[in-house]
Amino acid sequence: MENRPQWGTRAGFILAAIGSAVGLGNIWRFPATAYENGGGAFFLPYLFALLTAGIPLLIMEFTMGHKYRGSAPLTYSKINKSSEWIGWWQVTVSFVISTYYAVIIAWALSYTVFSFNLKWGDDTEGFLFGNYLQLADTPGQLGGLVPGVAIPLVIVWIVTLGVLFAGVKKGIEVANKIFIPALLVLFLIIVVRALTLDGAAAGLNAFFKPDWSQIANGKVWVAAYGQIFFSLSIAFAIMITYSSYLPKKSDITNNAFITGFANSSFELLAGIGVFSILGFMAAQQGVPVSEVVSAGVGLAFVVFPQIINEFPAFNQFFGFLFFGSLVLAGLSSLISIVETFVAGVQEKFKISRTKSVLFGGGLSAVISLLFATKSGLYFLDVTDYFINNFGVALAGLIQVIAIAWFAKELKGLQAHANSVSDIQLGTWWRICLGLITPVVLGYMMFDNLRQNLTGDYGNGDYSREFLFNFGWAIALGAIFIGTLLSLKKWNKQELNKSAKESKEVSQ
Repeated sequence: MENRPQWGTRAGFILAAIGSAVGLGNIWRFPATAYENGGGAFFLPYLFALLTAGIPLLIMEFTMGHKYRGSAPLTYSKINKSSEWIGWWQVTVSFVISTYYAVIIAWALSYTVFSFNLKWGDDTEGFLFGNYLQLADTPGQLGGLVPGVAIPLVIVWIVTLGVLFAGVKKGIEVANKIFIPALLVLFLIIVVRALTLDGAAAGLNAFFKPDWSQIANGKVWVAAYGQIFFSLSIAFAIMITYSSYLPKKSDITNNAFITGFANSSFELLAGIGVFSILGFMAAQQGVPVSEVVSAGVGLAFVVFPQIINEFPAFNQFFGFLFFGSLVLAGLSSLISIVETFVAGVQEKFKISRTKSVLFGGGLSAVISLLFATKSGLYFLDVTDYFINNFGVALAGLIQVIAIAWFAKELKGLQAHANSVSDIQLGTWWRICLGLITPVVLGYMMFDNLRQNLTGDYGNGDYSREFLFNFGWAIALGAIFIGTLLSLKKWNKQELNKSAKESKEVSQ
């Protein structure tokens, strides 16, 4: 009999996996990425990337967690003791991301409240950087905590840690059964309204109109793989952890296809909503859609408040819907990110879940206050860029190479997945992971390194010292800490218990 926590239902696991995958990047990264890389033509490389990297990697991580019944570090340790550091590296990367991801959700929470009286006024950019964030003139000047950011940040952490204290079935599963349907309903209302706005057709035309000349451009294909990779919560240790809570008889391949296509469907929905609204804004200003396209923080907290101001009716209501959607998408992802190190610490140091949530989640919450200072946006921007490009992407590349080339584990994982799944994996799955994914990720890493070693991120906005301290040092530090944590020996009782559970699942 397994002692490991388990999902109550299959739907609970799928909603949690979708909740992890569907995050802020789906709403503010995908639409602009698609537009800049050939519009409608981008969907061809995007679909190819989903089928040759996204879903195969999801299947691999789902199978690893399900077969070996452990957090990412324990799973890697059981595959090969010398690869445990990869699991801890991924957990450390997740820890770093959790510290600033929570702050973006706090901004969205503030803006949800601001929507009731359109507090941001006419100068939305000035309000964000001056009134709300109270941004320091020079990167690195702490300037003290900003109460308007720190207070909602505390609320975000209370909700997140409260869900994690409740456990897998009663906490994470219940939260995602509420958050994900609510997110879908809120966003569908936004999209339906957006489609009826003046200029929506022009926005959609800009988004979907294919530029087939871009198909031959290698950068477009790399952008497609990058989008799939970053949006599916791959290489964060999340999907390994979540799938380790699956019951013995669980259709792994089917679950991966559902999760992958659900995430992509939401991205497409976000693209339709965002570009309908951008088309409306362009019509209001009498400019082409190309002049109002933006992404990231600027799109969410500068451009969207401008658009909400110009809505013909129910401005406050649609402001509430949009920022409420960001809060729900962010919370479901943050919960999954924090769960990775809660599970890892709990197993490695043999402590209770409560203590692990208090230690791991509490430490992340305290560190996140750094991003609630007057230099918070600068710290966030640089940390996010380096930990994603030289943490998540690099860890993903090392993970695939370690599993496919060195551990030669793919055939064993394939056999395990096939033993419980309706859709059978064949040679194509191994080719995708053993050849296509490492080549594309390898090229992405080479290109990233080349760009960052020949020029500085931020086009001169940041000093080299600041980039090193909050970029390179954090990305390299994650590898160092991961390696350090892997040196501590596992508790024999934990290994034996986990081995017994793995054997039960394999039978």
